Amino acid sequence: MIRPLFLCGDVMTGRGVDQILPHPGRPTLHEPVVQSAIDYVALAERAYGAIARPVDFAYVWGAALDELDARQPAARIINLETSITTNDWAAPKGINYRMHPANTGVLSAARIDCVSLANNHVLDWGVEGLIETVESLADAGIRVTGAGRTLAGAEAPAILDLGDQGRVLVFALAADDSGVPPEWAAAPAKPGVNYIADFSEQTVERVRSSLSTFVRPDDTVIVSVHWGANWGYEIPDEQRRFAHTLIDTCGVDLVWGHSSHHVKAIEVYRGRAILYGCGDFLNDYEGIVDDRAQYRADLTMMYFPTLDPRSGELLSLELVPLLIRGFRLQHPSAEDVRWLVETLDRDCRALGGRVLQRDGRVMFEW
Repeated sequence: MIRPLFLCGDVMTGRGVDQILPHPGRPTLHEPVVQSAIDYVALAERAYGAIARPVDFAYVWGAALDELDARQPAARIINLETSITTNDWAAPKGINYRMHPANTGVLSAARIDCVSLANNHVLDWGVEGLIETVESLADAGIRVTGAGRTLAGAEAPAILDLGDQGRVLVFALAADDSGVPPEWAAAPAKPGVNYIADFSEQTVERVRSSLSTFVRPDDTVIVSVHWGANWGYEIPDEQRRFAHTLIDTCGVDLVWGHSSHHVKAIEVYRGRAILYGCGDFLNDYEGIVDDRAQYRADLTMMYFPTLDPRSGELLSLELVPLLIRGFRLQHPSAEDVRWLVETLDRDCRALGGRVLQRDGRVMFEW
C-alpha cells in the first residue's frame, strides 16, 4: 500500500506561540507598534478566550494529530517560518519570529520528519540565529533543507528513505518576491538560504544543476518554493511558468509553494502536482483586526498527496480543512469548511481541477 505524504504551509511557532509553550524565550520585539510577543497572546485571548499557560508541546497541533494518526503518512514535511534561537540581535526588517530552542519539542510532538528553512524569517535573528536553528533541528533528528552554513549546504536536499516507497528528496528555494533579503543568500563560505532572485532561465538552469548532483533515476523529487505576496489569490504567470519548467526540465514531481497567508490554487501539470500556496498552518494572528479578514488566514489545509513511487505522478490528493483558535488547530464548522472548499474550488477550476467534498472528505480532482 502506498502511503501519502503530509505537507502544509507556513508553521510559525515563534512570537506569541512561543510564549505559551513550556520554555518561552525573551518576548522583546522590534515592531513599529508591538514591542512584546506577549501582546499577541493577549490579542488572541481577547478575541477567543483565555489560553492556559504553559501548554504542552502537542497542544498547538490539536486536531491535526488525530488526522495524522488516521492517515499515517510516509513523511511529515513542513515549512518552518521561525528561527529557533536565543540570539538577541534582530534583523532590521520589522517582523521577527523566534522560538526558544528548548521548545523544539513542539516539532517532535507532531513527529515532523523534514522542514524547509528557505523563507523570509529564518534569518530574522541573524546568522547566529540560523546556525542555532539548524543545530536545534539536528539535535531533534529533523532533516532540513533550503538553508545552511554554506551554499552547498543550503542547496542540498533533505533525503527521506521511505523503504518500499523509495527515496523522497526535498529541495527548497527562497524567492526574492516573497520578501527574502538578497543579503540572506548563502555563499560558498557564508551561511544563508538557497536564494533565487527571479524565475528566469538562468535560475532554472542553476536549480537543474543542483538537483542533478543528488537525484537518482527512481527518486521522487519535491521542490519547496517560498514565493510571492502574502495576500491575493492570483497566480502570477512567471510562477506558473517556473513551476511547469521545473517539471519539464528538472524532473520535479511535486512543486510545493507557500508564503501566502491563505490557501491558493492547485494544478496538475503532466501528472505532477503544483501547490501554489498552502497558507499559514500555525500563526499568532488571532485578534488582529485589519482589512484582510476576507482571506480567512485562520482557515488552513493539511495536504495529503499520494505519489506513484515509480513515476512520481500524483495518484490522489486529500485535503483536510482546519481552523486556528487559541493558537491551536481545530476542526472548523461546516460553514467554514464549505467556504474554504468553495473558495479553493473556484481557483482550481481555472487551472483544470476541482475541490469537492464527498462523504465527509475533501478531495482534489483533475
